[in-house]
Amino acid sequence: MKVSTKGRYGLRAIVDLAVYSKGGYTTLNSIAERQGISEKYLEQVFNALKKAGMVKSIKGSRGGYMLACDSASTTVGDVLRVLEGELSVVEPLRQEAGIQDVMEKFLEKNVWSKINHRISSVLNSLTIEDLVNEYRKKMEASSLIYYI
Repeated sequence: MKVSTKGRYGLRAIVDLAVYSKGGYTTLNSIAERQGISEKYLEQVFNALKKAGMVKSIKGSRGGYMLACDSASTTVGDVLRVLEGELSVVEPLRQEAGIQDVMEKFLEKNVWSKINHRISSVLNSLTIEDLVNEYRKKMEASSLIYYI
């Protein structure tokens, strides 16, 4: 499984929105500048996130985007599934697979499904709020200046 640019940028944008929105609307331009991502590309990403109910928007001079989902219960897996589709290392076996696919069925059960389960477990255990808290800790730690 490889997470595409859409998934990576989308997760960055959602975390950015959660960190910097302060309960209000944030413009795509602000997110694009902070993250170094094209605003046009973010529009496509946010359209998918809006359709999924993860963000909401308002137009106008005070407009922008804000989270529509609860950051404490929305996981990295939720965001990536919206932007990437189902997350798996191989395509699922077709139902009409014949006897010649015994090895593939064996590998599906003993390898691929276990990898998929572990990936899902990690992605579903990390919430947006977890990432926001860790990001803020990192930023606070990096802003400390020591004088000798």
